[in-house]
Parts: sequence; C-alpha cells; structure tokens
Amino acid sequence: MFEGKKIILGVCGSIAAYKSALLVRLLVKAGADVQVIMTKDATSFITPLTLATLSKKPVLVDYFTTETGEWNNHVELGLWADALIIAPVTANTLAKMANGFCDNLLLAVYLSAKCPVYFAPAMDLDMWKHPTTTQNVAKLQSYGNIMINPGTGELASGLHGEGRMAEPEEIIAFLSAQPKKKLPLSGKKILVTAGPTYEAIDPVRFIGNHSSGKMGFAIADEFAMMGADVTLITGPTAQASKQRVNRIDVITAAEMLQACEANYINADVCVMSAAVADYKPVDPSPQKIKKQNSTLNIELKSTIDILKTLGEKKRDGQLLVGFALETNDEEQNAILKLKKKNLDFIVLNSLNDAGAGFKGNTNKITIIDHNLNKTTFDLKTKDEVARDICQKVAELIK
Repeated sequence: MFEGKKIILGVCGSIAAYKSALLVRLLVKAGADVQVIMTKDATSFITPLTLATLSKKPVLVDYFTTETGEWNNHVELGLWADALIIAPVTANTLAKMANGFCDNLLLAVYLSAKCPVYFAPAMDLDMWKHPTTTQNVAKLQSYGNIMINPGTGELASGLHGEGRMAEPEEIIAFLSAQPKKKLPLSGKKILVTAGPTYEAIDPVRFIGNHSSGKMGFAIADEFAMMGADVTLITGPTAQASKQRVNRIDVITAAEMLQACEANYINADVCVMSAAVADYKPVDPSPQKIKKQNSTLNIELKSTIDILKTLGEKKRDGQLLVGFALETNDEEQNAILKLKKKNLDFIVLNSLNDAGAGFKGNTNKITIIDHNLNKTTFDLKTKDEVARDICQKVAELIK
C-alpha cells in the first residue's frame, strides 16, 4: 500500500524521536516517498541529518531557509501528501493541534493537510492520563484524525505504564490495515490455487500441462486488493504476486492436496484455478530412463481429486469455486463438474474460443452457479476476468 505514496512524517520533541529513524527506513523500504518535518525541539533528540539520510530528502524545520530565503510552502506540502503521520506527537503538539495553534511549520502543514492524519502519542504516564490530554485526544479524533494507540511499558521517567510511542513495525502494520477495513472482503480468508502440477516419470522428466498460473495469480492479487487475507498455493510457475499474499509453492498433486487441506479449514472462500494433473506414473523410475527402444510404455494411475475432496468437506457458509477448461460439450461437462463436486459456481472456458486458455494474457469465461444461472463475459484481459470472478464471490459471501 505504500508503493509510490507521498507521506509526511512529523517528528516532535520526545525521547521517542529515535524510533522515527526506523519508521522512515521502513516507509522508504516499502516504496513510500517520505518528507520529514521536525519541530525545533525534535532536533535536540535526533539530528535532521539522520532523518535526511534515511528519507533521501532534506528535512524541513522552519518556514524558510535563512541563508537562501527559500520558503517552505505549508499549503503545497499539505496538498502534496497522501498521508500525514506525526510520530511521536508530544502532549504540547497534541494540545496545539486540538486547539488550532500554529507556531511552527509542522502545525501549519497539519492545518493545511487534505489527507488522512495519523498521530502516535509519546509521553509519560501522568501526562497521558491527565484530563486535558484525554480531552485533546477526543477533540483530535472528533476532527477525523486517527490515533495510533501508545503502548504500555517502561517509560523515560522510570515509571511503568501507558504512554510509550508505538513501535515502528506496529505503526506500519496499523497503517497497512487501515485501508483494508473499508474494502469489501476485509477480514475474509481466501484460498486460491494456481499453475500446473508436475508428476515425476524419472528424476529428469515429468507429466505436466501448459498452465502458466497467470489466471490464478491475477485472482489472488484481486482478492488481496479487495481486502482479503489471501493464501496462494501454486505449482511450478514463473509468475510473481503483485500484492501481499501468503504463497505456498508445491510441485505434485499430492503436495497441493496436502497444502489445500491444511488451509481449507479456515478459509471462507476457496477458488481452485490450478490445472492439477489427473494422472501420475504408477512407478516413477529412481534413475533417468535411457532411450533404448522406439516406444516406451508408462503405466498411469489417477491422482486424488482435490476439488471433489474439498467439496465433500465444505461447511455451511463456505464458498467453493472450480474451473472447467473444455474442448467439447463445454456447458454439459461444466455443469456435471459443478454438481459432482459440490461447487457454488464454476468458471468455464473453452480452448475453442480464440484468446482463451493457457499462457496468454486474455481469457473468455462463462460463470455458471449452483442454480444453473449462466453469465457469459466477453474476451478480456486476465486481470479483468479476475475482477469479474472476485466480484461474483463478493456478491455471494456471507
């Protein structure tokens, strides 16, 4: 969520200002463009040079630079930022923010900001518990500002209690979780499978298929963008997730089954887009098979049907989605699979449709639900197809 985001980090005069250095580093590492603004008191606790080195930008303290007369435009800064984070915020600055005081650059930027404002208090226990501080916090929150709660522990005074500024990692986690709360699938756990599986013939050769994993990865990314907690189980593929997902790599159908069963129990939704091998060699050779004859017979046996296994375990309220890639009698075969495997809906695509199927960047699908209602979509990019599939899930999920 921080990639390309413009963030102003305000730093006030508190011993907790040392934590701001790590916070800057974490934000920059996550892809954010960070501008640090310090109060004059903050410079007594941590040097502007430290934060400028980590942010790769000059730190701003005053309204203007005395040597050059250059003005630091608080209005432009307030409009520039995607988020303003003040960490640490002292009792003094907190009171000024709550009551509209404006005697430094940071406060001027705060009053000009059009973006979400987050504040992470840092002060001693008695200061934090004082009624005026409680009142000021309530005022700030009533204005729409968002507090990052202080922690409990040993304080600079030697007291033990509430008032410690949240740790930088906690602040990052808090900020990451905020947008998700407003997203349609926030709090939902979704399991997605992608790619092929490989079944060994010998240590060199395998039975596989042409699946690239593109469709499954696009679905996992779309679910993540909709706020879900996504686990992606993938066979061998060169694809990489664009969003934050929990990726589990497997090779064989048996490994995929094991990973699915371990994660299915906690999933609200499972979308099985992987192209799982239906058969595997009965007796894989431990050594490379040498070319000796003009023909080679390999006895095969069926793999366990993962989708059917999960369908038999499906609980009330849990959604299970399957895929059907067909070459003939498409709808008839898809409906048979839908019923046989206890699916909520099935995504049908046909190799007879130009632009659909493996490896490409487009797909053409038909969604058939358990009531046999059918929705056919035009040829689209796989990202757009993923959006259609995920939207269908969002409509059905309880």
